[in-house]
Amino acid sequence: MLRLSQTDLERTLLACRTSFFAVALFSLFINLLMLVPSFYMLQVYDRAVGSGSEATLLMLTLIMLFLMISLGALEWVRSRIMVRVSTRLENDLGARLHDAGFKLALDSGGVKATTQPLSDLNGLRQFLTGNGLFAFFDAPWLPIYLAVMFIFHPWFGWLGLVSSLLLIALAMLNERLTQAPLQQANREQLLATDLTGKSLNNAEVIAAMGMLPNLRQRWLQQVHKVLLLQSSASDRAGAISSLSKTFRQLVQSLILGLGAYLAINHEISAGLMIAGSILLGRALAPIDQMIGAWKGFIGARSQYARLHELLAKVAQEPEPMPLPSPLGSIAVENLHAGAPGSSRPVIRNINFQVTPGTAVGIIGPSGSGKSTLARALLGIWPALEGHVRLDGADVSQWRREELGRHLGYLPQDIELFEGSIGDNIARLGELDAEAVVEAARLAGVHELILQLPQGYDTRIGANGGGLSGGQRQRIGLARALYGNPRVLILDEPNSNLDEAGEKMLAQALQSMKQRGSTLFVITHHPNVLAQLDSLIVMNAGEMPLCGPRDKVLKQLQSKPEPSISGPRLADPQQPT
Repeated sequence: MLRLSQTDLERTLLACRTSFFAVALFSLFINLLMLVPSFYMLQVYDRAVGSGSEATLLMLTLIMLFLMISLGALEWVRSRIMVRVSTRLENDLGARLHDAGFKLALDSGGVKATTQPLSDLNGLRQFLTGNGLFAFFDAPWLPIYLAVMFIFHPWFGWLGLVSSLLLIALAMLNERLTQAPLQQANREQLLATDLTGKSLNNAEVIAAMGMLPNLRQRWLQQVHKVLLLQSSASDRAGAISSLSKTFRQLVQSLILGLGAYLAINHEISAGLMIAGSILLGRALAPIDQMIGAWKGFIGARSQYARLHELLAKVAQEPEPMPLPSPLGSIAVENLHAGAPGSSRPVIRNINFQVTPGTAVGIIGPSGSGKSTLARALLGIWPALEGHVRLDGADVSQWRREELGRHLGYLPQDIELFEGSIGDNIARLGELDAEAVVEAARLAGVHELILQLPQGYDTRIGANGGGLSGGQRQRIGLARALYGNPRVLILDEPNSNLDEAGEKMLAQALQSMKQRGSTLFVITHHPNVLAQLDSLIVMNAGEMPLCGPRDKVLKQLQSKPEPSISGPRLADPQQPT
């Protein structure tokens, strides 16, 4: 069946075809030059020694030196070409795989978060620059060596042919015996790596509740599976590799004995006897190298398959046309949204409109869909039906990099990144010191940062270093406020704040409203409600009530589960 599209991996390898052709051409000349030691030995024995001519020996030696230096140069150039191919793979695919892995993690809700694609690319690059790959380029030239051996003597040719067929059979047997356990071992190794990575993200919980022994036991069981599979494959591959080396050495000795027999019977010269042994060793060397490199070849093949599958699954989306900077008008139309990869909606039939500068609270019991609504507003959880529009354009029509500059988001779980506090507030972009300080002041964290040993240059890790939960939350709030976003979404922004922190949060909300930003605040704390213009009530994935704050609060007090629809929320200028 004809394939109509190619993945980026296939296109990159296809673009490197000239380099592969060049390597194959160099391999031809390299393998021709590999005949030099045999012919040199032949000429030395038959011409120089036979004639006793020192001049002949000198000329033969000079020619041999020139050709062997040329051989070394060709091998060096061939190696450099493959290094360039490896570098091109990284340059062309590194960023693409990074983004594909990120999108896969985003679409799976973090369940499939892994750095395996980048590891696979690195492993594939290492195989391309290793000596094992050149054995596959050299092996096709085996007929050249066999043809020369037949020229030396038919018995030499037949012995070389039979030996080559037996080694090829051993290579095929090696493939059959090791492929399945090695592939299974790779899968189990990925599971063990993912288990360790996810465990490290919850190190504090594991230590606090004494879960380390149980977790270690699970990891050891997974590693034991990997070791068993790898040991089984390695034992088989080691046995075949030892057998092939022993067989090759045995055949080289046998051909020397065969040459001696033929020389005794005056069918060949003494030079041909030595040259035939050298030539057979060279002819069988690529096959022997292929058997030794087979484990790496299977690993590279698995890495290629995983990368191909990932790039086929996560197609590169065309860049949408840039849109003008938004004012912050939000319209939600018949929205049904759910977790990435799921067809089951978590929230249903959501309809409302918000004008710029409005502060909207989202309230409701746990599990009612508040955070899902926030993620849908951000466009990071898909709309199964309906639309979330920003200034009339569906959020999916925006370029994520462009849209992100106009959004501020504070999730419940604050994730900081490796770097300085200034880098984290500036969203890891080019650090605008004035904007960073302004955002920190708005979040009420400027004075706190100045008290740290290096101030804004203080280095922190993903876990926030020595920062408390409240400090991390306020730095996360400063990051959300950075650049004066037009839409600001805060999920439980005061969950870790003390009284002073809540005052600073209230001031920040007021300041952002005055700047015309549209605010959505998910909260269970009544203290925040005073800063809000309107409320959305969520219950069991639906929106039973929304409207001006005081009206909604009054209806909630009079009736626990009102069934009133109020699709347009209050403007900040309208009385509440």
